Amino acid sequence: MSLQYSPKNNPRVIIIQKLYGKFFNNEEILTYPKHRFKKFIKDVVNGTVERDEVINEEIKNHLDNDLNMKKLDKVFQVIIKSAIFEFLYKPKTSINIIIKEYLKASNYFIEDSQTKYLNALLDKISKKIRISNE
Repeated sequence: MSLQYSPKNNPRVIIIQKLYGKFFNNEEILTYPKHRFKKFIKDVVNGTVERDEVINEEIKNHLDNDLNMKKLDKVFQVIIKSAIFEFLYKPKTSINIIIKEYLKASNYFIEDSQTKYLNALLDKISKKIRISNE
């Protein structure tokens, strides 16, 4: 019997769930159960929460013409914010891997048509962020 790939083991799925809880339920207490990537998950979740203003600034600077965050689905907002956090603060991780992982994780939350839009947005902002920070 082979181990099936489970969404609950995907670090980005966990990140999205934790951030969704934190951003949209003020009572949410962040806990981190044992996981192979616990440190990474914790870094991204806490970092995204702590640097929310910086991330919102990046969104305003680079995607203002493309989207209105307030009108976006909440899960979509969380995915974009956590991906931007990684573009900014995880420079050793390639942009392609970050985007691929978030697209894979997003399949559990959003429809295929939205995934294509998400891909375009992440691609666009990743290029602007990494260029402006080099």
